[in-house]
Amino acid sequence: MAVANYIHDLLYRYECVILPGFGAFITQQHSAQIDHSSNEFFPPKKTVSFNRQLIKNDGLLANYLIEAEKVSYQEALEIISQFVQDLEMVLEENRRIDLPNIGSFKITEGEKLQFEPAEKNNFLKEAFGLDGFAATAVSREIYKKQAEAIEEKAPVAFTPERRANRWLKYAAVGLVAFGLSGAAGLNIYSDQVNEHNIAEQQKAVSQLENQIQQATFIIDNPLPAVTLKVSKQTGNYHIVTGAFREAENAAKAVEELKAEGFKARQIGENRFGLHQVLSSSHESRRDAINELYRVKRTYPGAWLLVEEL
Repeated sequence: MAVANYIHDLLYRYECVILPGFGAFITQQHSAQIDHSSNEFFPPKKTVSFNRQLIKNDGLLANYLIEAEKVSYQEALEIISQFVQDLEMVLEENRRIDLPNIGSFKITEGEKLQFEPAEKNNFLKEAFGLDGFAATAVSREIYKKQAEAIEEKAPVAFTPERRANRWLKYAAVGLVAFGLSGAAGLNIYSDQVNEHNIAEQQKAVSQLENQIQQATFIIDNPLPAVTLKVSKQTGNYHIVTGAFREAENAAKAVEELKAEGFKARQIGENRFGLHQVLSSSHESRRDAINELYRVKRTYPGAWLLVEEL
């Protein structure tokens, strides 16, 4: 079942993992949900389904085996082929087989292959393994009614409404006292401020007129406008043409791809310490798959990486 473990690992990083000759495991992301009837909260998740029609080898699983098992590409294909044969043999004998943490297959009465995903497994790594939980009701209103009942019997303010009303009463009394005592002095101060503002405004206008008369602007040769075009590859779908142990080899691969017209670049080391080289990045999955088929004519080991860089 080592191959099943590798498929499980890849489902956290990719939307589609093909088991050559058998079918493809496809993931779908779901947003967080709230069940209002039971007050349950469910984190975002990524579930897996199975497509029997996608059986052509895309190199993803084989390349993962190369790094994990330290084998050649041909040996990796043989391991995968043997795993598929074992699956089909067990299904033929037992009519059912379980893949740990992925799901189970069974043969129905109509001789059709049916896949049941593992219920509690979430392949969305950004969810950090969070599980759903139920929220308990808040007793704020009950306690508030109890506090209001106490306020009716004692001159103490517990609730925010009562405290606000008390402070408003004190503030109103203070404002009335301040208004009566300061009204006369405020009128005198206001007249002095108006006279000062008029004098300063006249002074500023006079200085501005003098500066305008003295200023001279001469532009003999205006500088031409400069337009810079910077192209940056965007998108979460990337064509990986190779992964190298040595950084120098990765750099050489980038130069070779650029010489062939690709917008190649490196994206650093993966968790296996290999330097990954991209030939291009794309916004949509369909564009990326079309480009992958074209690139595989020259680089058979190329594969699709779905990741936000």
